[in-house]
Amino acid sequence: MALLILGIILWWAAHLFKRLAPAQRAALGDKGKGLVALALLASVVLMVIGYRGIDYIHVWAPPSFMVHINNSLMVLALFFTSPGPRKGRLFHKMRHPMLLGFSLWAVAHLLVNGDLASVILFGSLLVWAGVEVMAINRAEPEWTPGPKGTTAKGLMFLAISFLLVGVIGYIHGLIGPSPFPG
Repeated sequence: MALLILGIILWWAAHLFKRLAPAQRAALGDKGKGLVALALLASVVLMVIGYRGIDYIHVWAPPSFMVHINNSLMVLALFFTSPGPRKGRLFHKMRHPMLLGFSLWAVAHLLVNGDLASVILFGSLLVWAGVEVMAINRAEPEWTPGPKGTTAKGLMFLAISFLLVGVIGYIHGLIGPSPFPG
C-alpha cells in the first residue's frame, strides 16, 4: 500500500509543481521538464508496482453490466485525450479535454473495480484531475479557444478511439483482466 500511495503523491506533486511553486519551476528551466518527466515515470512505476502488490480487499461488487458502461466511457476517454476535441468541430471550445478524458478513464475504472486498491488509485487520480483543472484555471484565468475544426476530423478521431479501445483492451487482457465481457 505504501508504494501505491507514494506513487500517487509523486504524481500529484510532479503535476502541481508548476502551479504551486512557479518560481522554483521556472528557475529549473528546460532541465525542469526532464525532472518532472522522470518524477512522473517514477510515479507510474510506483503506482503499478504498489497496485499489483496489494492483496484484494473487497469494498463493493460491481454489477456485470458495468463492463459495457466502462467500455463506452473508455471510448469517450480516449477521444477526449486525443487531438479530436481541439481539431474537430464539436468540442473545440472545451478548455480541458484531456483532463476530462482522464477523469472519464478514472470513473470507468471505478465502475468495474470493487477493491480497495482500485478505489484509492482511481479515486485519487479522479480527484487530482479536478484539482488540476482548478489550478490551471486559477493560474491562467484568460483562455481563448483555438479555431473550429471540421466534423470529419472529429469523426476520424472518434473512429480511432473505437479502434484504440479494442487494441488497448486486447493488451489489457494479456497482462491483466480482460475488459471485454465473455
